Amino acid sequence: MPEFEIQQEGNLARVAPGGDVLASSMSGLRPAMRDLVRSGVREIVVDLAATSMIDSTGVGLLLAAFNSMQAAGGKFSIVHASDEILELLRTMRMHQHFSVSGR
Repeated sequence: MPEFEIQQEGNLARVAPGGDVLASSMSGLRPAMRDLVRSGVREIVVDLAATSMIDSTGVGLLLAAFNSMQAAGGKFSIVHASDEILELLRTMRMHQHFSVSGR
């Protein structure tokens, strides 16, 4: 499965990791998301349908993307998160900063 897939339509980009969001498997995702913000995208939706685990590097990547979008005046959200990932994000209170929804 590919590391990630990006579908862009106008100012909206849907980013779908092809599996778990771990330091060892997502080296190209951070620069790709940074490039989206620089290209003028104003809404990023991260689709975690194929993701069952996120490590601390993955959480950092999501926070960095959110912060970049917020600084650019854009929106950031996460969709199709597993129950375990939803619990993690809620425990970290990330859902208070951007939209997080489950499967």
